[in-house]
Amino acid sequence: MKKKIFRIVLLVGTAISLYFVPWILVWAWILPLPNTVQEQVDEAIGHGFDGMIVYVDKGGEPPAFYTGGWKNRENKIPADPQSLFKIASISKLYTAVAITKLAHTNRLSLDDALSDYFPELVGRIENAEHITLRHMVQHRSGIPNFTDNPAYWENEQENGKKALEFALDLPAHFEPDKGYAYSNTNYLLLRKIMDKVLGYSHEKYIKEHILIPLELNNTFFSLKEVNLDDVMSGYYVGLEQDFKENENGMLATAQDVGIFLRALNDGSVFKEGEEEIYASIYEYEHGGLVPGYQSLAEYHDDIDTVVVQFINTTDFNGYEWNLSEITINRIVKILKKKE
Repeated sequence: MKKKIFRIVLLVGTAISLYFVPWILVWAWILPLPNTVQEQVDEAIGHGFDGMIVYVDKGGEPPAFYTGGWKNRENKIPADPQSLFKIASISKLYTAVAITKLAHTNRLSLDDALSDYFPELVGRIENAEHITLRHMVQHRSGIPNFTDNPAYWENEQENGKKALEFALDLPAHFEPDKGYAYSNTNYLLLRKIMDKVLGYSHEKYIKEHILIPLELNNTFFSLKEVNLDDVMSGYYVGLEQDFKENENGMLATAQDVGIFLRALNDGSVFKEGEEEIYASIYEYEHGGLVPGYQSLAEYHDDIDTVVVQFINTTDFNGYEWNLSEITINRIVKILKKKE
């Protein structure tokens, strides 16, 4: 009897859950798997994405590129695999590698406290004297995320110049190393610490120690460094605005991100002794999301394959992000099926 009641409750719960899930997500998930990656890209465009770029690098084979939809929908310019794209939080991987290299050369210590570098933050960021760089790299600091502050989005472009202010004087999510909460503030502070330690910009350090050695000639830190025509347009559901002109940090081609991700996973981005440090502090793949742009960069060891997916459509509810995750999962299934 109890088992019967449990089944009824489970079925009712499932029905309620499905009621609140957009059917496009269910449909995208249950559709028969296409035979090729290009067919999956075309299918995803049919679900409502404006444009899409997929880069696939299987070990021992030439990289493959797949595109669908628009680079610029107003001018009907098709998606271009060589377009620059705003990679958002994928940039955290580059920051974590740079922190690793500086720790290896004793320019900084992962066990240093935030207050060692910015004593003025004591009392403004709770537990500043106990939060270490390691905690910040791992999102175990408890520091509030400045992008979670609604006031930040009232003028995101202008407020981005003083982003730290939107995380100050707020209660910590938890005591250092007592929990996990993803926070962009952690990496904002890590970049400021690198600037202070180096005596010059962290961008220059990343370029000299990561981009140039890997020949990543199509990776940049700002729109100011690029020709805007080379950047893929970005769109937000329900708005006509093209978000391409917004400054959102690092840009790169899908291939450059793929080359970096393989170097991260095979260890070739590191010098001797660095990889052991990195393995103890951060992850080996990432996603990125800013208005108009969402990206996923993954490495699948079982098929020795890097997959980078760029999509230039986002929304408020996160359904487009869910749809992008379904899409890349299906792409990976197609690639594994070929094996």
